[in-house]
Amino acid sequence: MTSFHHKRGKQRPGIPFGAATSYVYLEKLCEGSYATVYKGISRINRQLVALKVFSLEVEEGLPFTAIREGSLLRCLKHANIVLLHDIIQTKETLTFVFEYMHTDLAQYMAQHPGGLQSHNVMLFMFQLLRGLAYIHRQHILHRDLKPQNLLISCLGELKLADFGLARAKSIPSQTYSSEVVTLWYRPPDVLLGATEYSSDLDIWSAGCVFVEMVQGQPIFAGTSGALEQLEKIWAVLGVPNEDTWPGLSKLPNYNWGSSLPACAHCLCDFFSRFSRLSRVPAAEDLASRMLTAFPRGRISAQDALVHPFFSPLPPQLHQVPAGQSVLTVPAVRLQPEICDLFASYQKGHLSRSSSKFW
Repeated sequence: MTSFHHKRGKQRPGIPFGAATSYVYLEKLCEGSYATVYKGISRINRQLVALKVFSLEVEEGLPFTAIREGSLLRCLKHANIVLLHDIIQTKETLTFVFEYMHTDLAQYMAQHPGGLQSHNVMLFMFQLLRGLAYIHRQHILHRDLKPQNLLISCLGELKLADFGLARAKSIPSQTYSSEVVTLWYRPPDVLLGATEYSSDLDIWSAGCVFVEMVQGQPIFAGTSGALEQLEKIWAVLGVPNEDTWPGLSKLPNYNWGSSLPACAHCLCDFFSRFSRLSRVPAAEDLASRMLTAFPRGRISAQDALVHPFFSPLPPQLHQVPAGQSVLTVPAVRLQPEICDLFASYQKGHLSRSSSKFW
């Protein structure tokens, strides 16, 4: 395999790209089914990196997800897509060298329970949709959007990562699978067995992430499989029919709906179920446009970027070049989360209290 590298920062002479000796491993970050991710440092430019290491087992060979992720990320260059610096192959391993990101959205939400500050939700969501709009223009579907695959820098930059399930839309739709997207973020059409889908697949997942950021908990947290997941969705959206969803009865798992209790065949009231969402201007409307059961009824990423929900953000964000972070716009930055402010107050209060006794 030909080595691939993206020069960033000043390169030190005599230390090449594509060589395992050019990177120092610092600590293990996480381990998945196919790869282990380490925090490391590049000897080339002395920057922190994330090293995603695939083991080349003789029996199994190179995972196809690794081939797909590497080939796609070579072509994607956007401020809201994780940057692939280098690829290293040895007899035992294949290693992707990524830019290092401080955390992911799942960890960020865990550190700030109860729902995120509305301005930060707005900033994260704008960047998520910006990255989605870019890959959709490249005719690529991510197919596995979830908080764990949305990386966040220490400055608050959000980047789409883990393109192992991603697929170019130019590939014939009959080769698509319904076994995509982590269950909680999987749209109802795919749960019902649809294999012909487009960018609306990612929009549903992004909508789930959006509500989760606002509410502080997953919107559709099924535990026992696809049928229960559908029941949770219908409880919010209402059970659809051919009038609200043309072609519904032709889906492979349509008969699952026959055992579900009858209820309104229209969008239920988000306000009554998600109280925090109702308190953020235009948030409920954006969520309802993304979380529409009928796939072709969902808003596109490009249209969502100009939704009134984002009107408090500076209009210059829409003119930022693809390769540039929106955080380069003056005054655009993350704000402290409520629990951080409380912790700071508590720490200061305790400090002042202590001073009275010493």
